[in-house]
Amino acid sequence: MKTPLYLYAIIFLTAGFAGCHLKDQLSDASGTFEVDEVIVSAEVPGKILALNIDEGDVLKKDSVVGCIDAVPLELQKAQVEATMRSLHQKTMDVRPQVQLLKDQLAILNTQLANALKEKLRTEKLIKADAATTKQLDDWNTQIEVIQRQITVNRQQIKVQQSTTGTQNSTVLSEYQPLRRSVAQIDDQLKRTHITNPVNGTVLTKYAMSGEITTAGKALYKIADLSIVTLRAYITGDQLAQIKLNQRVQVMVDNGSAAYRNYAGLISWISDKAEFTPKTIQTKDERANLVYAVKIRVKNDGYLKIGMYGEVKFDDK
Repeated sequence: MKTPLYLYAIIFLTAGFAGCHLKDQLSDASGTFEVDEVIVSAEVPGKILALNIDEGDVLKKDSVVGCIDAVPLELQKAQVEATMRSLHQKTMDVRPQVQLLKDQLAILNTQLANALKEKLRTEKLIKADAATTKQLDDWNTQIEVIQRQITVNRQQIKVQQSTTGTQNSTVLSEYQPLRRSVAQIDDQLKRTHITNPVNGTVLTKYAMSGEITTAGKALYKIADLSIVTLRAYITGDQLAQIKLNQRVQVMVDNGSAAYRNYAGLISWISDKAEFTPKTIQTKDERANLVYAVKIRVKNDGYLKIGMYGEVKFDDK
């Protein structure tokens, strides 16, 4: 006897429902894979002279992948350094003026010594009635004048040193800010070299050689694909089944009727409930509020960003 067609249909639908039910029982949650992406941006403005990367390239941390035109910064540094050198030309050398005053002071001291000697000589002559008191008075007056000149001379030396020192300090006070400006420009010159910050694979390239960039403009996006994260969603009833650093089993489709299995580690559990994302179906589809969890999985190259994955908590 031939089997009626409706019996084949019933068998097919029964098998299909059983297969779907079995698939639901294999996993406790589901979600999509993501990675921590790093957007590398230009740190200084200018023309991109080189950006030696392509999408899919694997880059090492701290490797130089390009450079930005540094000529404007080098010219700015040269201008600041020239200003620093000109400051020394604006300062005054107090030594010649001070030396002149010291020479005059030495002459006055010599004149004072001679006047004192003549005063003593005149005093002896007066005692011998060989000189007059007027002569002694003249020497006393001359000694007093010389002493005043010496006092004024010493004050002039101090004033000259103080005035010149103040003027030079005012001029040289500009030196430290200019020196800091040079250090800042040196730092910017280092940043003209585009340095890759992390180990990873270039996902997207936003700029090309020859383009004009600005500080903060994205150049490329990179991510470490060796470790991917499955962001899955669970119901409140499932929270008691999991904990941080728990090992779980992650499954991805490997054809129409098979799974590819991976070992996973729960690295984060959300402390706030949220509504079920439209693209995610949890084990209990009737639950409106779910909790997000992140599961780190070592990538063998088959896992891709945005790929759908499932997780089983009771991994043995």
